[in-house]
Amino acid sequence: MSRVTLAQWQMLAAVVDHGGFARAAEVIHKSPSTLNHAVHKLETQLGVALLEPAGRHVRLTEAGDMLLRRARQLIESAAAIEDVAASLATGLEAEVSLAVDQVFPPDALAEALQQFSGEYPHVRVQLHETVLNGGVEMLYDRRADLVVSGLAAQGFLGEALATLRFIAVAHPSHPLHRLGRRLDLRDLAQHRQLVVRDSALRQSMDAGWLKAEQRWTVSHLATSLDMLERGLGFAWLPETRIRGALEAGRLVPLPLEVGGVREVPVHLIFQDRDRAGPATHAMARALHEAVTACSDSNASNA
Repeated sequence: MSRVTLAQWQMLAAVVDHGGFARAAEVIHKSPSTLNHAVHKLETQLGVALLEPAGRHVRLTEAGDMLLRRARQLIESAAAIEDVAASLATGLEAEVSLAVDQVFPPDALAEALQQFSGEYPHVRVQLHETVLNGGVEMLYDRRADLVVSGLAAQGFLGEALATLRFIAVAHPSHPLHRLGRRLDLRDLAQHRQLVVRDSALRQSMDAGWLKAEQRWTVSHLATSLDMLERGLGFAWLPETRIRGALEAGRLVPLPLEVGGVREVPVHLIFQDRDRAGPATHAMARALHEAVTACSDSNASNA
């Protein structure tokens, strides 16, 4: 059996986080003497000084800093276990927060939501339509239970969901098409490129080829598509988003020597698979099944 308890580590963490015994006691509703006794007993049991005076406050010793860093992992794991138990006890979460990159096929998303609604009609859904780092940022901030993204999230494992084809396109009357020959990047650099702004608030990024002398940045994929169909520029867009415009001739692929088509893998990432309730798992399952169904439908119609 361990010589120290989780409660002792929690009280030490509270003292450090709140700058002293008095403030920590107010926050966690313990007496200062209780906290003082717990930390002193912890030091005695470990044989190591954990705290030292710093003016009117206390701070961690070098040994205390190292030990508390490791202890916080235990504290977080214990909290996770309690959350899992609470989820199992209640049986069902009231809401699922889903962040989906705008490049994800809208028909697959609609199919997944329809399937989920049939299984869990009373569970609320918070759908966030993100771009680039936007979904990953929500994952880091714990504001999304599930994220569909083409970007990797450090510290998380994603599962393959789909591979999307991006095609460089422009209106059939665009000057690039009127050149009547194969194009290279020097041709593109002389014309306006339409790109979609990263929805992340802190660490936004640019992606793809961005060397056009003129560039318009918009906030939604639908806006970029509308501008393309008006002949206002060129862009790489997901094939699933422009299939109708391609078939109707409103957009035409650019005849690039190389790079006219690129493939992007999209992954589904859980905030915490173990803590996720049955509704969150059902949403993940619905997304996988919808992608498969829509892929099969597109293949049969091709």
